[in-house]
Amino acid sequence: MQCYTELTPPTAVTHSITLQLVPGHGTNLVVAKSSLLQIFRPKVVSTELEPSLQDRRNSGKYENRLANDDEGFEASFLGGDSIASTRADRANTTKLVLVAETPLAGTVTGLARIKTGLQNKNAGSEALLIAFKDARLSLVEWDSERYGLSTVSVHYYEQDDLQGGPFASPLNYYANFLAADPGSRCAALKFGARNLAILPFKQADEDIDMADWDEELDGPRPVKHTSNAVINGGSNIEETPFAPSFVLRLSNLDASLLHPVHLAFLHEYREPTFGILASVINAARSLGRKDHYTYMVFTLDLQQKASTTILSVQGLPQDLFRVVPLPTPVGGALLVGANELIHIDQSGKANGVAVNPLTQKVTSFSLVDQSDLNIRLEDCAIEVLTADNGELLIILSDGRMALVTFRIDGRTVTGLDVKLLPEEAGGALRPGHVSTLTRIGKTTMFAGSEEADSLVFGWTRKQSQTGRRKSSRLQDGGLYDMEDEELEDEEDDDDLYGEDPSPRQQAVSISNAGKSGDMTFRVHDRLLNLAPIQSMTYGQPVTQPGSEEEKFSVGVRSDLQLACAVGRDRAASLAIMNLAVHPKIIGQFEFPEARGIWTVCPKKPVPKSLQGDKGPAAIGNDYSTSGLWDKFMIVAKVDLDGYEKSDVYAVTAAGFETLTGTEFDPAAGFTIEAGTMGNDGRIIQVLKSEVRCYDGDLGLSQIVPMLDEETGAEPRAISASIADPYLFIIRDDSSAFIAEINEDNELEELEKTDKILASTKWLTGCLYTDTNGVFAEQLADKKTQPTKNILLFLLSASGALFIYRVPDLSKPAYVAEGLSYIPPLLSADYAARKGSAKDTLTELLVADLGDVANRSPHLILRHANDDLTIYQPYRYNTGEGQEFPKTLFFQKLPNPTLAKSAEEADQDEATHQPRCLAMRRCNNVGGYSTVFLPGASPSFIIKSSKSLPRVIPLQGSGVIAFSSFHTEGCDHGFIYADSHHRARVSELPTDCSYSETGVSVKKIPIGEDIAAVAYHPPMQSYVIGCNTPEPFELPKDDDYHKEWSRETLVFKPNADRGSLKLISPVTWTVVDTIEMEPCETVLCVETLNLEVSEATNERRQLIAVGTALTKGEDLPTRGHVYVYDIAEVIPQPGRPETGKKLKLIAKEDIPRGAVTALSEIGTQGLMLVAQGQKCMVRGLKEDGTLLPVAFMDMNCYVTSAKELPGTGLCLMADAFKGVWFTGYTEEPYKMILFGKSNTRLGVLMADFLPDGKELSIVASDSEGHLHVLQFDPEHPKSLQGHLLLSRTTFSTGAHHPTKSLLLPATTPIPEGSDPSAQPHILLLASSTGVISALRPLSESTYRRLSSLAAQLTNSLPHAAGLNPKAYRLPSVNCPPAGVEAGIGRNIVDGTILERFTELGTARRQEVAGRAGYSGPEEIRGEFEGVLRWGGLGYF
Repeated sequence: MQCYTELTPPTAVTHSITLQLVPGHGTNLVVAKSSLLQIFRPKVVSTELEPSLQDRRNSGKYENRLANDDEGFEASFLGGDSIASTRADRANTTKLVLVAETPLAGTVTGLARIKTGLQNKNAGSEALLIAFKDARLSLVEWDSERYGLSTVSVHYYEQDDLQGGPFASPLNYYANFLAADPGSRCAALKFGARNLAILPFKQADEDIDMADWDEELDGPRPVKHTSNAVINGGSNIEETPFAPSFVLRLSNLDASLLHPVHLAFLHEYREPTFGILASVINAARSLGRKDHYTYMVFTLDLQQKASTTILSVQGLPQDLFRVVPLPTPVGGALLVGANELIHIDQSGKANGVAVNPLTQKVTSFSLVDQSDLNIRLEDCAIEVLTADNGELLIILSDGRMALVTFRIDGRTVTGLDVKLLPEEAGGALRPGHVSTLTRIGKTTMFAGSEEADSLVFGWTRKQSQTGRRKSSRLQDGGLYDMEDEELEDEEDDDDLYGEDPSPRQQAVSISNAGKSGDMTFRVHDRLLNLAPIQSMTYGQPVTQPGSEEEKFSVGVRSDLQLACAVGRDRAASLAIMNLAVHPKIIGQFEFPEARGIWTVCPKKPVPKSLQGDKGPAAIGNDYSTSGLWDKFMIVAKVDLDGYEKSDVYAVTAAGFETLTGTEFDPAAGFTIEAGTMGNDGRIIQVLKSEVRCYDGDLGLSQIVPMLDEETGAEPRAISASIADPYLFIIRDDSSAFIAEINEDNELEELEKTDKILASTKWLTGCLYTDTNGVFAEQLADKKTQPTKNILLFLLSASGALFIYRVPDLSKPAYVAEGLSYIPPLLSADYAARKGSAKDTLTELLVADLGDVANRSPHLILRHANDDLTIYQPYRYNTGEGQEFPKTLFFQKLPNPTLAKSAEEADQDEATHQPRCLAMRRCNNVGGYSTVFLPGASPSFIIKSSKSLPRVIPLQGSGVIAFSSFHTEGCDHGFIYADSHHRARVSELPTDCSYSETGVSVKKIPIGEDIAAVAYHPPMQSYVIGCNTPEPFELPKDDDYHKEWSRETLVFKPNADRGSLKLISPVTWTVVDTIEMEPCETVLCVETLNLEVSEATNERRQLIAVGTALTKGEDLPTRGHVYVYDIAEVIPQPGRPETGKKLKLIAKEDIPRGAVTALSEIGTQGLMLVAQGQKCMVRGLKEDGTLLPVAFMDMNCYVTSAKELPGTGLCLMADAFKGVWFTGYTEEPYKMILFGKSNTRLGVLMADFLPDGKELSIVASDSEGHLHVLQFDPEHPKSLQGHLLLSRTTFSTGAHHPTKSLLLPATTPIPEGSDPSAQPHILLLASSTGVISALRPLSESTYRRLSSLAAQLTNSLPHAAGLNPKAYRLPSVNCPPAGVEAGIGRNIVDGTILERFTELGTARRQEVAGRAGYSGPEEIRGEFEGVLRWGGLGYF
């Protein structure tokens, strides 16, 4: 069987909402990405506005300035030329900071905010209601004690008795959606054909009359007693925040609600009230139906489970699709159609506007004519822009933005107006369709997208002085809350509408709104999106031949790179992915002796003549370190004879210079640690036997020996940590040395007054400067700045964590005995069972991880095998006056990345260093505050403000020395020496993203929808097929339709026109473009090895393109097959990459049907062409034609055609009629049908997955099911093989595979198997941005991993009360793919296996034993080739 693993997380944003979820964070933004829930908090930071394009070009000029000095050292990274910088404007920018993310075993279909009446002391003030496919609800809230989401309740509406009659369609056939009452009194889930589930919520004070209680008139307020329910003498039952739900049939509410379209709860009503858009008949434009929609408003009586009709508006256009509730001062609801906007107020009065010329043809409803806008409202997103005057922002499907304003007279809406925002004001920030639009601040919004990067954008107005005074009386600068329930509670009227006679609702008109000034929009932040993945292939990293980049890239570039066509329309890009960081090499040189590197930037010592009482301000900037580059580099060396020494180099504009004439003694010994102390006034060099202090000019000022005065012993230093003004050293007798530098810059040892500190054996430790206040004695509130604390973290030999607040060494501030048990949640009270297994830890480090927007501390544990465990500290107060140890907790974060196996690591010289290479903190490497792990598995721990920490490997061999490196030519880079004795000065590539997906991703904008991508190895170039929409015109020369030539349509539809682009991977620019005919779209592009000469049988790698020529429904679809070669031409001056051009070799017209798939076939250099309802084998002739030699009739539309290379076995997938397994022979030429799948199976993608001598067929249908089929003519149910056997069906949830790529695996071949049987991996790409892998497993591995997955399913908590096992089962209405022969087997779910590291050590040992493993180490060895990117090391 197989194992399914998701390699990248989903990136397409489907839903978003703001609510007060996490206590103390204000308003949180919750984002749903299909099966991933992310919780963000907005953070306002001051940033520089982006410079102009010309400024960016100028700032990058220095990158190409390379020069060598006389000694062979690279001077380029030292930046001999100064760079002219332009002053940038600064502005407040809203950034998103990730609080938590939760994978879900379900597909999110809706989010709602619920303000529950029953407050939990651990939770925030509001809860989150999540709707899942097909009809499930989960109510979750924030648990401050666990620092995560906890499930309050689960509501299930998929029972058979709740569905329609026996002939009703399945639930997934209908559009199910969730709506919540603005007052949080109830929520409604529309599911099935016409079912409405109502979930009431209890409020804090449901008796509204009690709010008007007057003790002077009515007497003492009665005390409300809470009753405790006791069952059979058991414990008290906690009161739930919800009442029992009930299901209403919409047709019972009103007979006209037979076909509901959309519903939403309305504002300003005393009782829960919703408006629903529905019809008695189905919408059908082809039948000429018009204006048969009805909008009705119902109020709910939750106690009686009944409803009352308030109003009904009939005769509405049939292209309406959404109800948008509007708050005060507008009120009512906005009905959104494809061609119009209609507002219905609380009395049923309608005001509408037509936005394009088609409106008058589709409806007779009275509308104001604004048809000159020529906009389409399909798939638009709408949100309130300003609450005071009811302005709405619309983002159209093409990314343009429009403003909707209302004319209001008192409380009556008299009209509305739509205005497109100009592009120069930011009206085209979005490159495409928006799936969700949520307001997160007074002037900021979040626009989530499934087709482009999701954006946080804000706006400013050019206000007059009067406008500024008015705005000061509006909402303050805090986060925006649409509902104002306190004002509702103060209303005195008891009528249904709750009208407020107070003058706070002022008349607003278009003219008044216009006085607020013009708007300017600006992007604040973005979430990376790799969805949808339209196509993928692999290529090779390429550099300019003969350049220094080519020389530097040796050893730091992977063999291959994964190229994916992502995004749609203007947001389309080419995403280049690699598993590791490819450093940008500034310079390199041989450095065989280096074993440790430290760069320091000390202050220049102040001469005595300047020392006085004037203070540092009078001295000037020459003696400070602010804004200066690194000055010195200290290198610990071991020569060929094993002699240890240390050298210091001056980092100057001319290169590295070995310093002489200073008091730095190279023969003093081997450097353990180096840094600066005393406000950068002293350079500290920690040697094995002593600590040396130097001034800024390397004048020796002090020597502190490693001498134990009590015993007279001289222990050797093995590791050290510096946090100014303290120094901490671990010595070889496991003792700790702590020193402080005083005001005179003299180093003095601190007395270890705590007996535990003096007597305990310490394994490792570090100092940490807490600037965020996470480890503060008392948590600071929002108004006070956190104070700077320096803490000492120690790991004892028994595995306990000790924290001291230096300089107080009298007692530990925090002790956690169970750190070495690696629990999921570490606290001071954690206690493991006696005899539980412990992990072997070798290093502990506390460091800030993050980027410029946000940094936070993390506790990083290094295991003996170089695996890393990362903990996130957080605080939780259970009551007032609690001590620090009771409030500090550490939460283990997921990290599925594994270090190199012991066999691989043993081959690297970095493994055999005489001492442990310590992890290195880097405050700024490429804008990231990161940690580097040296050794045989060199890796960065990278975290952005919008992601969890990710362990990203550094491409190349092992690293034995590393340091950050900041000079004029290497801006916030790093220098490292690898195990091949080569030192490199490098930078992190600024055009790559790392932490969002866990891999290196570089997006190259294309700006046109990409249908297919192919790589041409001989010319090392990419070819992409693009489609761009353009206005469609009917053919003027059609003989049968003379009237087409007289067409006068102004608002024309769009039709795609294809083009072929040649892209150079050296500069990632388009070097050649070929336009197709009008209305001709590119469907497939493949690189095929074809025979180009019948005489010489010469083969050549050529580009084959399949297209479709579609000119409307009245004309038949035709197709073309193009065959191109890439020829060398004379390049343009200064652009050597333009020396390539596409050359047409052959063209074949297909009179019937489009060319939908292409593939190589056979051994003679022929090609398989899926054309219309046939699959035909064609050969390339020398006259430029394609000769057909064999064919097979298909059914409807071929979505995929694949051949197992060199075998003649072919696979064709039909969009409606299943999978066809065929064979091809060359003598004579013919195609033979071997077997078919179920003919009711709609297949999006199909591919082979060989495993030794077994061959599986993998097919994906439109519901996201993976079907594994096999051809077995000996099986009695297969009818001699005519029917394919269905081995299993596996649900991928929302991540429907649409493209596949069969790749060889680099995992070693198991003993006893056929050495010629190369293992393979099938990569799958989905429309949600997920790249997954399907790997074949041996029988023994499958049994053990299946058992392990079952154990983990039972052992791990699952978010939102979902069942991961049921999530992977096929849906009830899923047709069988073939003859059932699976015997109850299923594909192993790798997403469950990845969570194995979430368990503590003892629990992992227990689960491993139950699953048949000897221990966790054996499981880890099996995971290396099964999970994540195992077996794909060439990327």
